[in-house]
Amino acid sequence: MLVDTAHHTKIRRFSYQMSQTTQSFRTALACLVLAGGLAALQPEPARSAGDLATGSVSGLPVPRFVSLKSDRVNVRSGPNKDQDVRWVYTHAGMPVEITAEFENWRRIRDWEGAEGWVYHSLLSGRRMAMVLSKSKDELVALYENPDAESAVTARLQSGVLGLLKSCDGTWCQFSGKGFDGYIRQERLWGAYPNEKVD
Repeated sequence: MLVDTAHHTKIRRFSYQMSQTTQSFRTALACLVLAGGLAALQPEPARSAGDLATGSVSGLPVPRFVSLKSDRVNVRSGPNKDQDVRWVYTHAGMPVEITAEFENWRRIRDWEGAEGWVYHSLLSGRRMAMVLSKSKDELVALYENPDAESAVTARLQSGVLGLLKSCDGTWCQFSGKGFDGYIRQERLWGAYPNEKVD
């Protein structure tokens, strides 16, 4: 437990041990090289929320953030069950970004940039987010109000998952087991810069 000496209050410290995904090093390296090459060939222009393309199947914006619905989600190399399982996610509620749609399949990207295909029913529209710190040991402040001058209610480790209640483009209301408050939007994976979430 930390103490905020300016406000004479106790600050809770949270950590979350992420469940590890399983993926071979060779596959990960090949995907990284391929993704880097494709990204260099086809850079995407920056878009505002009103300019987002919509998915051909769902009619919803692509890209968009969703979360994993199940504690076991197979990620495949292509959009059908005959494709190899490249790795398995083992934590429900983890935020992922949908980057493409094909029939009942969605190509997703995680916080590390790994992409693969999952069946649509394994995804939820519930907005979750993950805390991202600038360094391994940094703790990210969670504030009582959407203001850096307000009291710090908790300090969160990188990898802490929580519910994204709302965002105004700069601050997000973020809650989880034992914490609730406001966090700078750029410190979360699960909300786009300047995105408004209701």
